[in-house]
Amino acid sequence: MPNSANLIAFALVALGMAVTPGPNMIYLISRSICQGGMAGLISLGGVTLGYVFYMLCAAFGITALVLAVPYAYDALRFGGVIYLLYLAWRTVKPGGRALFQVGELSKHSPRKLFMMGLVTNLLNPAIAVLYLSLLPLFISPERGAVLGQSLALGFMQITIAVTANALIALMAGFLARFLAKQPTWLAAQRWIMGTMLAGLAVRMAIQARR
Repeated sequence: MPNSANLIAFALVALGMAVTPGPNMIYLISRSICQGGMAGLISLGGVTLGYVFYMLCAAFGITALVLAVPYAYDALRFGGVIYLLYLAWRTVKPGGRALFQVGELSKHSPRKLFMMGLVTNLLNPAIAVLYLSLLPLFISPERGAVLGQSLALGFMQITIAVTANALIALMAGFLARFLAKQPTWLAAQRWIMGTMLAGLAVRMAIQARR
């Protein structure tokens, strides 16, 4: 298992990313507002399956790469640092996407809701990059069981993301009306998240050099 400090840091990053706008969240919120909270939860089921697919691929791939290629672990870690800095900039840059920017959608059957949630996630390359670049930042090879640590972190991220998105889907209508009147809160959320990601990137870059 990863150490406690890495678990806490990863949980904070996972939570921050779970509430940051992206294709999955925009789709879930749109469906919830258009068809109700249950439609959002069904769509979330498809999104979750996509998370599991990418996470398992990344966990086994990272393990194989770390065991087979010298310095691969450090390369993955520095790739993760760069990705965190990119996410920080994307979050705070002028014109960055705000929460609950949704449009009208036609109604879908439960089967289509689930499949569209799955497809939306599988066609989002950022999810694959997330696992391949972020998991190595929080894995300690000296603790052994790289695969076990990867799976533990991956399932933690999925649990946090699913819980946060389920709550957002169920409260989408109320939150959309509330946040539409709170532009200051939306700006603060972006800057807090961006600062946290940048700070974590610096911490991990320093740690990786030791």
